[in-house]
Amino acid sequence: CEMDLSAVVLTVGGSVGFFRLVNNGLAKLPIPETARRNTWKWRNISTSFIHSLITGIWAVLCFCLHPEMAEDLISTHSSFSHALVSISIGYFIYDFFDMVLYQKLHQSWELLFHHIVVIMCFGTSVLTCHYVGFAVVALLVEINSIFLHLRQMLLMASLSKTTLYRLNSMVNLGTYMVFRISTLAWMTRWLVINRDNVPLLSYTMGSVGMAIMTAMNIVLFYRLLRSDFLKSSRETKKEKEK
Repeated sequence: CEMDLSAVVLTVGGSVGFFRLVNNGLAKLPIPETARRNTWKWRNISTSFIHSLITGIWAVLCFCLHPEMAEDLISTHSSFSHALVSISIGYFIYDFFDMVLYQKLHQSWELLFHHIVVIMCFGTSVLTCHYVGFAVVALLVEINSIFLHLRQMLLMASLSKTTLYRLNSMVNLGTYMVFRISTLAWMTRWLVINRDNVPLLSYTMGSVGMAIMTAMNIVLFYRLLRSDFLKSSRETKKEKEK
């Protein structure tokens, strides 16, 4: 393995500190008036947006710079991709505590559960130096998260009637299909095909993780479709009837 335990701890710890600083820095920037009702949420989503922007682009670069990793997701990886997964663990640890400290449990239990699953799966990958490629594939989902978080920010800033919001909604739905649903389907298929090469514990953890993510993503997709497209088409109909 290219990174020893102390390097992993340092990278993850540095990442936690970095995202904490990002959140603090956001407090010094102007906040849209309508988002001032919940400044914690605005800063939390903005920090998540920055994480998605960094890791989504980084995940794509990992496969562009080391295409051989796509052929072998178990043992082939670069220190560049190993660092990406470690930094992402730091973000999920940071965000987990941010929600635990500042949000009611009934509002955030789904995301807290999601973060625990991700930290466990990514942690295993980083410490054993196996399945790093698989974790990087999972991080391709962050490409869609960029637009998902931007959508929430535009809603909080009361910009839902703007062209930017409509444009973002379309890109969001498109990237959702490509980088969330297709990526998850491809990962599930990979896991089934490679079942004999994956130890039982890792296989079980991967399967449970994938099942949870798939269920969560289907629900989220339905919510997005209903609020951004089905609702707006109903509103357009009403306008025409008037």
